[in-house]
Amino acid sequence: MSVSAPSSSPAVLARLRQIAHVALDMDGTIYRGGTLFACTLPFLRRMRELGIGCTFLTNNPSKSSADYLAHLRKLGLSATADELYTSAQATIDRLHRVYPAVKRIFVLGTPSMRAEFQGAGFTLTADDPADEPDAVVVGFDLTLTYAGLCRAAWWIQQGKLFVATNPDRVCPTDQPTVLVDCGAICALLEKATGRAPDLVLGKPDPAMLSGILDRHGLRPAQIAMVGDRIYTDILMAHRAEALGVLVLTGEATAHDAAQANPPPHLVLPSLAELGELLAESRLPVVRT
Repeated sequence: MSVSAPSSSPAVLARLRQIAHVALDMDGTIYRGGTLFACTLPFLRRMRELGIGCTFLTNNPSKSSADYLAHLRKLGLSATADELYTSAQATIDRLHRVYPAVKRIFVLGTPSMRAEFQGAGFTLTADDPADEPDAVVVGFDLTLTYAGLCRAAWWIQQGKLFVATNPDRVCPTDQPTVLVDCGAICALLEKATGRAPDLVLGKPDPAMLSGILDRHGLRPAQIAMVGDRIYTDILMAHRAEALGVLVLTGEATAHDAAQANPPPHLVLPSLAELGELLAESRLPVVRT
């Protein structure tokens, strides 16, 4: 099932009828930069009316969980910590579970991201060849310095575990600039060191959705992943066997969607159309 415009076909409605929870990408899906989309609040109200749960997901680790919740409140959205999951949290969870010996890390990240890792029990090493880390963790670092980049490259070249919080090349923005994201920073480091990251967290890693499924006792067919990027949001939906809904309010265009492999299950202009389709799927089926 791949639909490129709002559709009430029986196949689409049958798939949407199963949806009990919606995982929402944030930047590019519910807002852009500091601007909330006009359709977001009505969509969230409609989900509550329909009894469909929502969780906010983001590949942007530059803010801590507390920062994101404050940012959402500033935009007029009330959310709890249980309704938010970031790529920094996913990275922390993976390191604790799979690499318990990693205690000391050299981080390319914002102060908020660094504080998130410190709060999770990691020791952050300094830009000093004598202060040896167990791993290098690279995020969306808006405070990136040349010296820090060179130190990260040095430790990567020495064979330290190389971890990326997310694969995004750029971050959506409503400002006249390009926000170079973690994926692009890691590409630079790969060129400099000859090593790609050993571990890339965040979307499209299906673990970003598995926690939601476990928390709410859901099957993959009962969750829709909604986002504006094909290579993160939609690819993760396919890997997790969830419904992948692409909204055209962020990075990807309709042309991108037509070229995608695997393609989105649904391609819609915005959350407004998804809300309409989910509401229509709940209407009684008329037998003729």
